[in-house]
Amino acid sequence: MLEIDNKKVNAGEIAIYKPGRKDVELRVKIKKDTIWLSQSQLAKLFGSERSVITKHLRNIFNSNELDRDSVCAKIAHTAVDGKIYKTQFYNLDAIISVGYRVNSRLATQFRIWATQVLKNYLLKGYVVNEHKMVSSLFLYVYVY
Repeated sequence: MLEIDNKKVNAGEIAIYKPGRKDVELRVKIKKDTIWLSQSQLAKLFGSERSVITKHLRNIFNSNELDRDSVCAKIAHTAVDGKIYKTQFYNLDAIISVGYRVNSRLATQFRIWATQVLKNYLLKGYVVNEHKMVSSLFLYVYVY
């Protein structure tokens, strides 16, 4: 689902996200160990209008679900016209929050994917921790 060129990632540049549709392809910025998208990219990702993304972000910040200063950054990027612009980008926390609010087919696909990733992480994390706990108990019993 997410194609990454490691050389570019290490330089803090781009990854390409393809959610299973050929007509949706995003070049995302990776900085400070997270992914950053502009409002236009969020709209494209979720198959929505930019105004819908703006509304959801405003509601997320007004409800204090997320702190604007923690999830937003002005990042310089080169546009299609070759000029460099500073644009507001939003990190993974904001992307996930918006993804759970937008009502579209692509947003639904995103929620299914995100929920599955979280579920796998929690279940595998539980298994690893359970294994560590049993191993520790075994060592404790064996030593004493």
